[in-house]
Amino acid sequence: MAIPFSELNKINPSSIIELFVLQLTIGVHVPSPNSQNFPTVYRFHAGANLNNFGEIKYLQNSYQRVAVQAEGFERKSSGTIPRPTITFSNLGGLTYPPSGQVDTMSDFLQIINFTTPNNDLLGATITRLMPLASSLDTTNFTSGVNPFNSSVGSSGLADRLRDEIYVIDRKAIENRQIVQFELTSANDLENKRIPQRTVTKKLFPAVGTFI
Repeated sequence: MAIPFSELNKINPSSIIELFVLQLTIGVHVPSPNSQNFPTVYRFHAGANLNNFGEIKYLQNSYQRVAVQAEGFERKSSGTIPRPTITFSNLGGLTYPPSGQVDTMSDFLQIINFTTPNNDLLGATITRLMPLASSLDTTNFTSGVNPFNSSVGSSGLADRLRDEIYVIDRKAIENRQIVQFELTSANDLENKRIPQRTVTKKLFPAVGTFI
């Protein structure tokens, strides 16, 4: 992945696209062993990208259109770490590949809870990807050419802002209309110790030295 500074510095940079990847854990959200090959990765977008109300192809992966609203990703130089929310319409939801049907989020949670009762997707990972429109696959366009970057087939495919990784911390709301989850940064989990990297004298010679 390369952060496209040259593109972002243009007078008219191409749009930033917002995509999401939901990653489930075998043994928590999916039975272990996963003998029936239940899917553990779901890719989706909110339909607000370039007025696209269908699938979006990025790096040859398909992101399905889902009625979802994600908020609270703003970063500040001071204060608490952001705890975004992601809200799904409960009139539709993610397509469940084994059945090929679009389940409501409540139905989807029922499937998850067969493995771990009352789990409700807790601990599942949501990655927020923000590629530029100039890096989208050419198959997204009827002309077969990316109008923002005609050479996208040979360069720039991975141009996107830094991925943001969050973990579902709790289910905040579930009713007939919506299901809302509160997310937390992967570094903001209970009992998480910082730094995660072991500090050694080889890397930091001053470790253990007193003045």
